[in-house]
Formats: sequence, C-alpha cells, structure tokens
Amino acid sequence: MKLIKSFIQNFLKRKGGHVFFATIISRVLSFLAALFALKLIPNKELGEVLFAYNIILFVLPVSGLGLHQSFIRYGALLNTPNEKNNLLVYVLKKGVLVSAFLILLISIISYFINFQFPKTKLYLVLLSFLIIPAFLLELIKAQLRLNHNNKKFAYVEIIQSILLVTTVVILSYFFEELGYALALVIAPILTSILFINKININFKVHEKLAIINLKFWKYGFFASLSNVVTQLLFVIDILLIGYLMMNTEMVTNYRYVSIIPFSLLFLPRVFMATDFVAFTEKIYDKLYIYKYIKSYMLLFFGISIGLLLFSFFFGKKIIYLLDPNFIIYTDTFLILMLGVTGIFIFRGLFGNLLSSIGKAHINYYIATIALLFNVLSNYYLIPKLGIKGAAITSSILMWFTGILSAIWFYSLYKKVLLKQE
Repeated sequence: MKLIKSFIQNFLKRKGGHVFFATIISRVLSFLAALFALKLIPNKELGEVLFAYNIILFVLPVSGLGLHQSFIRYGALLNTPNEKNNLLVYVLKKGVLVSAFLILLISIISYFINFQFPKTKLYLVLLSFLIIPAFLLELIKAQLRLNHNNKKFAYVEIIQSILLVTTVVILSYFFEELGYALALVIAPILTSILFINKININFKVHEKLAIINLKFWKYGFFASLSNVVTQLLFVIDILLIGYLMMNTEMVTNYRYVSIIPFSLLFLPRVFMATDFVAFTEKIYDKLYIYKYIKSYMLLFFGISIGLLLFSFFFGKKIIYLLDPNFIIYTDTFLILMLGVTGIFIFRGLFGNLLSSIGKAHINYYIATIALLFNVLSNYYLIPKLGIKGAAITSSILMWFTGILSAIWFYSLYKKVLLKQE
C-alpha cells in the first residue's frame, strides 16, 4: 500500500492529476459527441461515415511518418532546450511534408477502389485531411511533455474535445452525416491553430543534431507502424463486421457497445502520457525502473478487479443508458471489459517501456502477430457468433499482446543494461 501511495504522489507531482481529469473530460465529451451523432444521424448513414473514419484511424498513426514518436523519445535524452528546439523544427518541417504526401496518396488510391458502401470514397478523401492537424497536435503535445508542462498538455486535450462536441452537434444537426465528417476534421484543425504558437518554436536554427540519422527515422517509422497495427487491432473488428455481415447497423451496434470498454483505456494512457519522459530520462536506472513497474502493476491490478466486479453487477444498466436495444449485447460488453484489463496490467506499461529503451520495432512485431490471429479468428467467429465473436477475439489478444510485451521487455532490458556498464 505504501508503494502505491508513493507512486500516486509522484504521479501527481508531475501534474498527472491535470492529465487525468483532462482525459476524463475529453472522454466524456468525445462520448457525448458520439452520442449526439447517434441521435442526430440515422444508423445506416452514420455507419457509412464510421466505416470510412475507421480506415483513416488506421492511417493516422503514420502521420508525419511517426517523427513525433522519435521526437519525444530522443528529445527526452537531449540535455539543453536549444537542442530540443532544433529537433522540433526538423521534425515539424519533415513531418508536415510527409503528411501532405499521405493525403495525396489516399486520395489517389481511393479513386481506384470500388467500396461496398456508396459514399465511402467521399468520406475517405474528406477525412484524410485529418492527417496534418493530427500530426501537429501530437507534436505540440510531445513538446509540452518534454518540457514537463503536463498542465498545458492537459488543456490541449480539453480544448480539442470541447471543439469536437461543439462542431459535431452543430454540423450534424444541419448537415447530418456530412456534417459529422466535417466536424471530425475541423475540430483538430482549430485546436492546432490555437496551440501551435504556445510551444515557442524558434525557426531561426539550422544546426542538424547528431542524433538525426537513419536510426532516428527508423525508430519513428516502426513506432508509427506499431501504432498502425495496434489501431488496426481495434479497427479490424469494425471492418470485418461490415464486410462479413454486410450490415452497417451491426457496425454501429459494435461501435457503441465497445465505446465504454475502449474508452477506459485512457487510464494507462494517462500514466504513460505523464510519466514516459520521466522514466525515459532514467531508463538506465534499474532500481528506479523495477520499482516503477511493481508500483504500476499493483495499482492497475486493483483497478482491474474493481472494474470487472462493477461491470458484472451493473453491465445491463450501463448498456441500457446507451440504448435499450443494446441490452442483448451485454455479454459482448463484459467480454470486452475483461479484455481491456490485459492492457491495464501489461500492455500499456511494457509497450511503452519497450519504446523507452529504443525497441519500438518489437511493439510492431507483437502487434503484427496479434493482427494475423485477429483476422483468422474473426473470419471464423463473426459468422458464427456475430459481434460477440469479434469481442472474444479482441479480449484474448489484448491479454496475449500484454504478456508477450512483458516477456520481451525483461529479456531485452537486461541486454541494454549490460551495454551501458
């Protein structure tokens, strides 16, 4: 208990409380935005937008070719503000250029694909314009975290969510599904415009740092690929449900039944967002890292038990609040809740620790293995069990990837420490 108390106190000293409450507010507002969209737009038309949006979610982690990932990891190892600024300018210029190329590539490719839903092509091109503001926002957040300014980082999350729910309500009311798609693009654009000047970028620098080399680009590339495949692990259920069941209403049903379990994944992300820079700066301090691991796992094991008990006794009431028609999917909800605890205890922590020691490519390998199992399992289970089959697959893989990440980290961390001695 003393260990957990100390862990939470250190988290709060790093303004983790601000990040925690900002993330809760962000999740609540995002949930409200999704709920308003459900009420304002017919299920079939909303399902078409969500289908395209989930394809874009698959691409978003590659925005800037993952250079924002390289920036925060390597930036944490730099010593001076001037060095960090030089790195920021380099990443900003190259990242925006790569992101613009991705938008063009998506627009060209979508022109030659015959999608099963008629408006997918339109929404795909429109939503691809998320890529540049998404990259800018990630870069802004990374710079604030590197400066240990988690308080302002939290403000970015809140403002983005306020703008999202506002634009979704207004545009969905007047333009229905097209308005919803526009809102998803406009909200991050407005947020990035508001905060880009808050990170004090000095563009009058031309010095190229020694760390900017092929290894730097490879780290970001594999980190982005890892996020793509990890995101696809969540998105593939939606895509396969739409493809195998040929029913956009089932896409919407699964999207909303899974929204609470997947939204709860903010809990480990809050700690990682707050602490990643801190433990990366001390990654070669074995005692510090092992103490952090023990404290984190004890805390999230307790949280997981509490959430599972609450879901077991109140699952039907929770689902009823979303929509009375969703009660028949309570089992699907409970299965997904069990799955996310695997990310709570293992994946959230050890995936970030692997990135911290410069082994982002391992996360990519793990996620790729899981993706293959996901597709094979869903092709078998979805036709037999419907959306419950998709939930069973996701739940198993969330535990599998977490445990595998832990095993791989401990194996590699010993080698990393030996090299430092």
